Amino acid sequence: VQLQASGGGLVQAGDSLRLSCEASGRLFSTYGMGWFRQAPGKEREFVGHISRGGGGTSYVDSVKGRFTISRDNAKNLVYLQMDNLKPEDTAVYYCAAAPMGSRDYKYWGQGTLVTVSS
Repeated sequence: VQLQASGGGLVQAGDSLRLSCEASGRLFSTYGMGWFRQAPGKEREFVGHISRGGGGTSYVDSVKGRFTISRDNAKNLVYLQMDNLKPEDTAVYYCAAAPMGSRDYKYWGQGTLVTVSS
């Protein structure tokens, strides 16, 4: 599966932004999908995950209550809704796919830059 993330940009603190990740190929619904981010000078960090059917999500503590992951399996899309953005959310955001209920992310998108100004 190939992944293409989009929707990044420059926003102010407190703003909202929605990232999209489009998957090519079949069997999108068989992949759990994750979002990760990498801030300048830091290691890549797990942001959240959504299960294959969309019924289960998990998030890193720092984004709980502010970020929401959803997916549309009919359109091969997964979303990351980011509300109340903070400067520390500035990073390149990546989507990734993990097959068959695992958390082994085998496929990665190219990343989209989110910059939050204070």
